[in-house]
Amino acid sequence: QVQLQESGPGLVKPSQTLSLTCTVSGGSIDANFFYWSWIRQSPGKGLEWIGHITYYGTTAYNPTLKTHSSISRDTSRNQFTLQLSSLTPEDTAVYYCAREAGTDAEPGYYGMDYWGQGTQVTVSS
Repeated sequence: QVQLQESGPGLVKPSQTLSLTCTVSGGSIDANFFYWSWIRQSPGKGLEWIGHITYYGTTAYNPTLKTHSSISRDTSRNQFTLQLSSLTPEDTAVYYCAREAGTDAEPGYYGMDYWGQGTQVTVSS
């Protein structure tokens, strides 16, 4: 059974950089054809995909967030990390990590099959 667990600060100040880590157990983040995503949900809004890192270490991002988001991984710890810079109160959301299954041509073809429980991040001075 694959499990994902987000960790990071719950409160950050505007203009700071947020760093969230997702620790994966029960499966390797470099196993073929899995893509490790960050998603968020702001109050009163739907889910927003932020980006993912592939099983071979490349990344893809939501174009609207690309300029201030970065995803990396540590295969020795089976973790992947989101950094979101230049925070504003509009970045307040519940942040989730999830696993996508697919192909290199369509990384999300089979959808997101495992999710973390989510972590609340509030951006406020």
